[in-house]
Amino acid sequence: MPKRVVLTGNAPAPVGPYSQAIKAGGLVFVAGQIPIDPATGTMPEGIAEQTRMALRNLQAVLEAAGASPADVVKTTVFLHDITQFAAMNEVYATVFAAAPPARACVEVSRLPKGALVEVEAIAAIGGDALDSSRLCP
Repeated sequence: MPKRVVLTGNAPAPVGPYSQAIKAGGLVFVAGQIPIDPATGTMPEGIAEQTRMALRNLQAVLEAAGASPADVVKTTVFLHDITQFAAMNEVYATVFAAAPPARACVEVSRLPKGALVEVEAIAAIGGDALDSSRLCP
């Protein structure tokens, strides 16, 4: 199964040896997106605005891969402070309102560039990415 690197200028450029996303076999694996505005290189203040920006970046990468938030099947949210979960979740719910994806949310001691939140995702596009005949009965 060949893989394709996804890269867009509408999200922050990778700052290391990784891709914004990899598209392979009907799946899109989006690297963690932090809340850096790709136009200015700045980061907004506060968990709500940072979540909003991180999700905008995530959406930009998804769109570059031919996907959308509706195609996302799994996310992982990394929070610098888990007590900010409710504020993050309120913004997150505006993007993933209908049929929200499976999600894990964990508190971490530090995030790149001092961000308060980072979001990564897996999306399934182009019909069923999984062959159900290969699943355990």
